[in-house]
Amino acid sequence: MKKINLAISGCMGRMGHQLIKSLKKNKTFKLVSLTENRKINKKISGIKPELNSINSFRKANIIIDFTVPKCTLEILKIASKQRKKVVIGTTGFTKKEENLIKKYSKKIPILKAGNMSLGVNLLMFLTEVASKSLGVKFLSKVYEVHHKHKKDYPSGTALMLGKGIATGRNREFYSLIGKKYLNKKSFPYGRKINFNSIRKGEVIGEHEVKFSSGKEIITLNHESFDRALYSEGALVAAKWLINKKPGLYSMRDLLKFK
Repeated sequence: MKKINLAISGCMGRMGHQLIKSLKKNKTFKLVSLTENRKINKKISGIKPELNSINSFRKANIIIDFTVPKCTLEILKIASKQRKKVVIGTTGFTKKEENLIKKYSKKIPILKAGNMSLGVNLLMFLTEVASKSLGVKFLSKVYEVHHKHKKDYPSGTALMLGKGIATGRNREFYSLIGKKYLNKKSFPYGRKINFNSIRKGEVIGEHEVKFSSGKEIITLNHESFDRALYSEGALVAAKWLINKKPGLYSMRDLLKFK
């Protein structure tokens, strides 16, 4: 079986390093390109990282991107010209940037996920079911913990879960975003979705959704113990996306959650 030529953008980041590590055990892909948004004067896995450009992605069939929103949009602009497929694990996009991603997906296949973990995507599905079943009488909130190096908050996964709550209520997500707290010991439920983000130590990821009627509380949660969850999930996503037509896909499409 012919290997799929893969490019990794954000190769010096935590997920970039983890992807390269996971690729050593994966026979589906051939790593052909590494990119960063700054010059790197050393080789990694025999490849010298380049800046994002048409030339740096020329040999790739698919690009996996774990960077920052500005860099992701730069990659999508290049990828759309070359008809390259893109898996996006970057988080922290604005509504305007989300709309730009949708625009690019009309030209190329894009799989975008705030979290590549099977368990987290199942949690989002269960969040939708709970939100729909419990209705508006239950207030909600989302809590998440990540390592101290993570800059964006709420996390992409927390926002995914917030979207799950909104979908369950049949409401537009951005109209339901409540307050965003950082490193608070406690925070309130709301008719809108409140978020609390904790940044400490080297925590890989903890996420929790709570619903309260004032008389009872329902809690859904997920904890990650190994970053390989995300890199292996991204590689599964890339393999799945390789035969897809232009469009914006999610892990939910891959996992066939209804």
